[in-house]
Amino acid sequence: MIRISKPIIEEDEINAAVEVLKTGYLAQGKKVEEFEERFAEFIGVEHAVAVSSGTAALHIALLAHGIGEGDEVITTPFSFIATANSILLTGAKPVFADINENDFNINPDAVLNKITHRTKAIMPVHLYGHPADMKALVEIAEDHNLLIVEDACQAHGAEFGGKKVGSFGVGCFSFYATKNMTTGEGGMITTNDKIIAEYARMLRSHGSRQRYFHELLGFNMRMTDVSAAIGIVQLAKLPAMTRRRQENAEYLTNCIKNVEGVVPPSVKRGCTHVFHQYTIRVVNTEISRDAVVKELREKGIGAEIYYPIPIHKQPLYQDLGYDETLPVAERLAKEVISLPIHPAVSKEELKQCATALREVIYG
Repeated sequence: MIRISKPIIEEDEINAAVEVLKTGYLAQGKKVEEFEERFAEFIGVEHAVAVSSGTAALHIALLAHGIGEGDEVITTPFSFIATANSILLTGAKPVFADINENDFNINPDAVLNKITHRTKAIMPVHLYGHPADMKALVEIAEDHNLLIVEDACQAHGAEFGGKKVGSFGVGCFSFYATKNMTTGEGGMITTNDKIIAEYARMLRSHGSRQRYFHELLGFNMRMTDVSAAIGIVQLAKLPAMTRRRQENAEYLTNCIKNVEGVVPPSVKRGCTHVFHQYTIRVVNTEISRDAVVKELREKGIGAEIYYPIPIHKQPLYQDLGYDETLPVAERLAKEVISLPIHPAVSKEELKQCATALREVIYG
């Protein structure tokens, strides 16, 4: 089976983790500080705050800006559920705006139509590694005095207009095992606001900035030095791994671009796509999307669906009273398939993916 994802863990990462283990100092410490400094420099911001997961990053970023009960945050329905759940965890209400067909990201015009007097923030997701339209979203945020919290959990190093995502508002990244770079589990908040960074650091560590002195209600959402040591090595390798993803994506697109009923991913002008996922659409074919996935897997291709059910249609949100139609997100959820293009995939395996897809579509 050609896997949809595969963490690239080599001797460098193993040695970095072992070095920390040998010191006996395993919890948050100097390695976390070093990782934060290097990641902030990479994104192009003043501050980075390491936390225990991408979900923790989103949750803490919202809380650090005072988002809570009675507030609304506009976000996309087409993402992993953690995006919206992080809003719920603050006591605020997720408000869903429909998406674009060509890049799977939130539609700025739809965002405008969802703004109320309760709206405090916009949370775009740079889905699959393609940046959302940050020019339009920043303009909307400035016009309506709204915060932008970027869910960049799939978009390490992606750029819009030459500027890295995670630097337009407050950025949130995940280092889960399948992400473009990993620490096993972990996350990062990026910001240019010193006060927000300080507040986030307290929130991740029981509301404390001084040992045994607690100023507010916080959490245990710290990153370990073991994870940070792995992250430092992964960050240094990220540009090369990204180039490999982009090369694999281009190669696979050239192989399948003329397959009837298959729409390969596109890259909008001025954007740098880092291809966390290579996501095609299957449209107007005699074979259903689900049948295509089933047959691809039978042929040894680790095809996956991200995401089969939009968030507003999830049982949790139905129970919360969400009852609306977001037609583009709902249609794309029935069309998308992600194919393997991660750095460990070979050209021969990409050919196998393309051949299998042709055989399934054409019978």
